[in-house]
Amino acid sequence: MNYRLKDIENRLEPILLELHDHPMYKKIKEIEDLQIFLEHHVYAVWDFMSLLKYLQTNLTCVKVPWTPTENPVTRKFINEIVLGEESDIDYSGKPASHFEQYIDGMMGCSADTSEIYHLIDQIELGTDIFEAIDDLTISDEVKDFLRFTFELIETDEIHKIAASFAFAREGIIPNMFTSLVKNLNEKFPGVLVKFIYYLERHIELDGDTHGPISMQMIEELCGNDEKKWRDCLQIAEQSLQMRIKLWNVISDCIDKRNYHLNQERIA
Repeated sequence: MNYRLKDIENRLEPILLELHDHPMYKKIKEIEDLQIFLEHHVYAVWDFMSLLKYLQTNLTCVKVPWTPTENPVTRKFINEIVLGEESDIDYSGKPASHFEQYIDGMMGCSADTSEIYHLIDQIELGTDIFEAIDDLTISDEVKDFLRFTFELIETDEIHKIAASFAFAREGIIPNMFTSLVKNLNEKFPGVLVKFIYYLERHIELDGDTHGPISMQMIEELCGNDEKKWRDCLQIAEQSLQMRIKLWNVISDCIDKRNYHLNQERIA
């Protein structure tokens, strides 16, 4: 492994451990707790596609006439992820994007999808992304998570966007979702088959192929440029901190729900 890449992974280890051991996972004990998680996390599932589409636009050729781009390994990697994310096979064997599979999982446990669909509707109408985010009736932490993603995209610095994608999306999903799947299987056996299928599919893809190749993408984009490697570390740390803040607010919302339930029982 590239020594610079290894150095970044070593430096990220404490924050990755914090994310992996976050108390939020164990707090999902009832369907209502899971609904809270889904209604917050769906925005991270959605904005992932914009990071991916930026990389596809800049690392593959999406113009006519077509010309071959540099870094054929990275090109193949990006196109494979786009195929998997936009046109994977769902639980019933039909083509569906991972976002659509996630929404299907939300509906399966009666989670509220109205705000995420409102966001999509606003974007389809041509509303500026930051105005659309401001208009949402969701927590400030989720809005900050989304703003961070799109402010990063606006930098138009591909190595930074790739760093967020590789270290804080593809690189963390196997461990992160493994913790969640274990918890859900224990709490709701046989109930959340579609959602658990979505999680296990991500674990399979990102652990076996997407995660390792995403690191090769970072190596190709940074080369021997020390500043780019420093940028990658900084962006990776910031991206992971945003994820922890997202987990924190979900954890707090579950705590508030349980507090109010306890108060009602006492009354």
